[in-house]
Amino acid sequence: MPRLAPLVREASPSDADLLLQLWAETTRTGQPDEQTRRDAVQRLANTAADPDEQLLVAESDGRIVAALYLSRGPISPLSLDQAVHTSYLVVAPSHRRHGYGHALMEAAVAWAEEKGVEQMSAFTDGSRETNRFLARLGLGTVATVRLASTAALRKKLSVERARSATGSNRHLVEVLAQRRTARRRATGS
Repeated sequence: MPRLAPLVREASPSDADLLLQLWAETTRTGQPDEQTRRDAVQRLANTAADPDEQLLVAESDGRIVAALYLSRGPISPLSLDQAVHTSYLVVAPSHRRHGYGHALMEAAVAWAEEKGVEQMSAFTDGSRETNRFLARLGLGTVATVRLASTAALRKKLSVERARSATGSNRHLVEVLAQRRTARRRATGS
């Protein structure tokens, strides 16, 4: 029996709880608090109002089982050429390999064509399964995206700077890090 084509549509603020459930299920982050829910509703409203953004969802039996975020922007910092950047492709584990990711990517291509954009990029969570899926669709690796908090990065940069200035004097680096932490606590930031 052939599969029915997944229902793909643009997300709305009323989808916030269902999307948060999907994210919790796929990322194992736990249940969101009330502030996270309010933020999600606001972010979905902002996305719906922005002509350069879209959050697509795929449904099965009235339940959101997959999502994909799209944004239109420059292909690089020095180019006027535009690209549709796809990210946060999530599919509920129980619905993987049933065409939901494919349907979302088809809708992304249609949106890019509608916007007159000829290039697409995909940012992934680094999972082997997601990367293989995108490779089968013809997307090649051109960059690696890494993420860190500003506090963690500041600490590492300070450690590296101190290490190079002191010839790797570990004790001095630790003392400086402790002083910065104490100073931040004292100022309340």
